[in-house]
Amino acid sequence: MPSMRIIALAGLVVAALSSISANAASFQAMDSNKDGTLDLSEVKQAASRKFDQLDRKRSGTLTRAQIGRLRLTRKEFAAADPDNDGTISKDEYLAVVEKRFNAADVDRTGKLSLQQFNSRAGLPLRRLTY
Repeated sequence: MPSMRIIALAGLVVAALSSISANAASFQAMDSNKDGTLDLSEVKQAASRKFDQLDRKRSGTLTRAQIGRLRLTRKEFAAADPDNDGTISKDEYLAVVEKRFNAADVDRTGKLSLQQFNSRAGLPLRRLTY
């Protein structure tokens, strides 16, 4: 039976490595100037594409259901919806992205390294970009 455990463990390792490389590929895809970091404009471009992908009805706004509970909690959605119309416009979505970018940019350089982007502080930002 030890061989079954080894096979299961190997499967977990492969899955973890695939996840890491998928994140790196996403980071690299967002890094349009290929400098190894992401600036706010690069992140906002990716987030804008994600917004458009989520906006299947092409209404220009997203409901909480369209955004999904993992991207924004009820409290975060309410804060991002200052006009309380129950939807978030692309500008409101990108404002949240900017706040999350700034939270992930712990050294205040205006750029995120792959390590910062993949950090715990970068997780909320990643959720809005892919």
